[in-house]
This record gives sequence, structure tokens and C-alpha cells, in this order.
Amino acid sequence: MKTLDKIPTTKIERASQLVKTGFKVGTNYLSYYGEKLVNPDLSRDKLNENNAADIYDGLKNLKGSALKVAQMLSMDKNIMPRAYVEKFSLAQFSVPPLSAPLVRKTFKTYLGKYPEEIFDTFTPDSVNAASIGQVHRASIGEKQLAVKIQYPGVAESISSDLAIVKPFAIRMFNLQGKDSDRYFKEVEDKLLEETDYKLELRQGQEISKACAQIPNLKFPKYYPEYSSAKTLAMDWMEGEHLSEFCARNTDTELGNKLGQALWDFYMFQMHGLKSVHADPHPGNFLVSPDNELIAIDFGCIKRVPDSFYYPYFELANPELIDDPKRFDEKLYELEILRTDDTREEVVYFTSLFRRLMKVFTQPFHGSSFDFSDPAFFDQIAALSEEFSKDTQIRKMNGNRGSQHFIYINRTFFGLYNLLFDLKAAVDTKYYQKYIV
Repeated sequence: MKTLDKIPTTKIERASQLVKTGFKVGTNYLSYYGEKLVNPDLSRDKLNENNAADIYDGLKNLKGSALKVAQMLSMDKNIMPRAYVEKFSLAQFSVPPLSAPLVRKTFKTYLGKYPEEIFDTFTPDSVNAASIGQVHRASIGEKQLAVKIQYPGVAESISSDLAIVKPFAIRMFNLQGKDSDRYFKEVEDKLLEETDYKLELRQGQEISKACAQIPNLKFPKYYPEYSSAKTLAMDWMEGEHLSEFCARNTDTELGNKLGQALWDFYMFQMHGLKSVHADPHPGNFLVSPDNELIAIDFGCIKRVPDSFYYPYFELANPELIDDPKRFDEKLYELEILRTDDTREEVVYFTSLFRRLMKVFTQPFHGSSFDFSDPAFFDQIAALSEEFSKDTQIRKMNGNRGSQHFIYINRTFFGLYNLLFDLKAAVDTKYYQKYIV
């Protein structure tokens, strides 16, 4: 794979790259509509493939928040067209890495020493490269390490990147007024946290210690003495990425075992710690040679305040969903309904979210759930498609819901998709035994 000797870091450089990408996408649309005049039955498949390739090619050299957003979108398999999911999923652990000379220079900037001055061995080429940093293998004595190094300029470019995409996001999600700023602030704050490797080290240590009791789950040990705000050293963990494992696995019992560990891991965090790993994509999990699940990245942790936690999970109760008065109360608490809504808006959004919650909360309605059943995901996909074509929603204020929805919903979408890939049937209450 081609390596990078430089990453655009200034606002002008990054904006220019995004503009070039926009022109390519515009050209794809012109070509598509031109062909459609000749062939009215032409599908959007080729358009989606071309757009996905051009957008990804434009973002992969920018790294940082631009590529991170693509990675986040790739987790929503039931919302994004398949071409985008397949292309954007490369951002999880397979993007052009920094060249070896740039790695040495960056390492010296961050730690004041070159890699060979700290480690006995250090691979000049990365093992994995993602949106914010890349991983190298190293050793000190008998200790085998994974050393993550952050791309130059990533943290400094987050605010300017989001400022560039903000006008498009406002139009896409129908956001109105200054109130929309809190959603962008939520995303900006989490992205900035992901660039703080000292914070990730602490989060990794805290969560791995708290979750040590959950069986079939492993974590690396972290090494503060070889880490900094921009570099992170941990145990090298042998295993294959979860996506690679799922592609070859035919053992139903093994899929269920790993799925149960994954479910218990997330439910224990959510309900026991009220703090959750909010980046559940295949690049952040390995399957060990002993068939245990390994969690390897704790950069994105979402704290769940009580004011959001209680009404959110009360909506998982089917009886409450069917109780109009109590259901409306929770919608107001979660800021889905607003005090300045018209009667038409109240009726519309109450109906919309009741339908959503009846589908989305199904895994919580019983003591077990089979994520290998495609019917559940077909329902989510059908609702997503229906709402995307609903012209009425475009006429209403799109500022709906607490800002906490962004990462909590992302967590559940990602978790559900990982469990579907594992074809896992899980005991949805089993995690409760670990909560004191």
C-alpha cells in the first residue's frame, strides 16, 4: 500500500481537498442523470459506487475527523447504501499509512526520542492504519508491544474540518437555529477526546479492570512509561479482526459464545458503569487463538448521565411504549418532543418514535434474542428507507433529541451489527450477574 510523506494540516489545504472531492461527486451525478435520460430504468448502484470511491479517496489522505466520520457512517449498514458501507469500512483499519521517515520524525516530536532509542525492535512500517493513528509492532526484551502513533495535525484540524462540513450536515439532517450547535459540540468533544492518548490509556485501564470478571473477554495491558499524549503503548495481542473471523466462521456455538461476551461487555458498561465504549466496529475487536474476544481501543468512551439513562431505557419497556401518557413524558425528557412544538409536530413525532422504539428495542423485550435473524434488521432498514423518503419530516424542525443520542444510538447500531455478523443468539439478562 502506498505510504504518505505528508498529511494536509492547514484549513486551506484540507478545504481544497474536500472541494475537489465535491467536484468529483457533482460530475458523477451529471453523468448519472445523463445516462438516465437514455435509460430511465438505470439504478443508482453505479452512482453510489463512484461516489463512495471518490469520497473515500478524498478523505483517506486527510485522516482525522473527516475520515472518522466516514468510519462512523460505515457502521450504519441498514441506513447507508451498501457501496458506501463497504468503502467507508476500510477506514476502520486499512488506510494509507505514514511513511517510515515521517513516522520517525513524528515519534521524535511526540516523545523526544526516535523509536529505536526506546524500543529494542520497532517495525518501520505500520501493522494497521486507521483514521486518527496507526499501529506499529515493537519489543522491549521479551515483551511484545503494539505502539499507536497519532497522525500529525489531527487534533488541530478537528474544529476546522467540522466547520467545513457543518453547512452540509445542517441541510442533510434538517437542523434549524442555534440549538443545533450542541450536536456539533458533542461530536467535536468526542473527537478531541480520541486524540488524547493519555485519556485513552486511563480509560482502557479503568474499563479493563472493571470488566475483568466477564468470561471470554480479554484486554491488553497498557504501559504509561512508553506512552504520551500522542503515542500509546500496550501489549501486542495475537488475533484476527472480528470482521475476518466472521467471514470464515461456521461454528454456531463459537459465534454465540463471542456474541455473549460482547453483549455482556456492553450491557455491563451501560448499566453498571454508565460509561460505554462508543466505537463498536470490527477494527476495535480481535478474536484470539483461544477464541476469546479482545477489546483493543478505548479512545471513544461515552459517559451516560442519569437524566438520559433512565428515560432512554424506560422506553425499552413495551408496556410504556403502549401507554400514551407515559410515553409522551419520556419523549419530552429526552427532548424528542419540544414545548414549542405545534400539535401537528407532536402527533407526527410521537407516532414516528413509537414505531422506531417498538422495532429498535426488541432485543430488550425478552430474556434472549437471536441476532442471526435478518427479519429484525430488515425492519430497521425498511423504516430507515421509509423515513428517508418522507417529505413531511423535511418541513419540520429537525432538532430532535438530546445530544446524548448521537453516541448512544451509534453504540447500539454498531453492537447490533457486530452481533449480526457473529450470527449470535444471546441471553440478554446474563450480564446482570456481574453488576453489584
